[in-house]
Amino acid sequence: MNTNHRQTVCQRGDLAGGQFVEFSLSDGTGGQDEQTGFVFEREGRLYAYLNRCPHLGIGLNWMPGRFMDPDNCFIQCANHAALFIPENGQCIAGPCQGDTLTSLAVTEDNGAVLVRLPG
Repeated sequence: MNTNHRQTVCQRGDLAGGQFVEFSLSDGTGGQDEQTGFVFEREGRLYAYLNRCPHLGIGLNWMPGRFMDPDNCFIQCANHAALFIPENGQCIAGPCQGDTLTSLAVTEDNGAVLVRLPG
């Protein structure tokens, strides 16, 4: 996989109001890559993670674009309610406590949000 490949996943404005944007990852070779991720903005900073719980390797979200707990404080796994700190992906409660989400390098270029593929 080309680890230098950056992929545009959305526009910065798509993240307004606490919105999360999900995306599929492509390695640029035209092959099928089943990995998905999500990106969001928190206090002016961009964050992106693979959409995969470290406990079972399954998607985190409750519904499309719904990743946060009811209090909107933590990313919450829909399958077993593990809680993750949004700013660093660390699990603080649940069966994967102490593990972290796989972060993705995220940048902005002229309003476009770009994510670097995991290496």
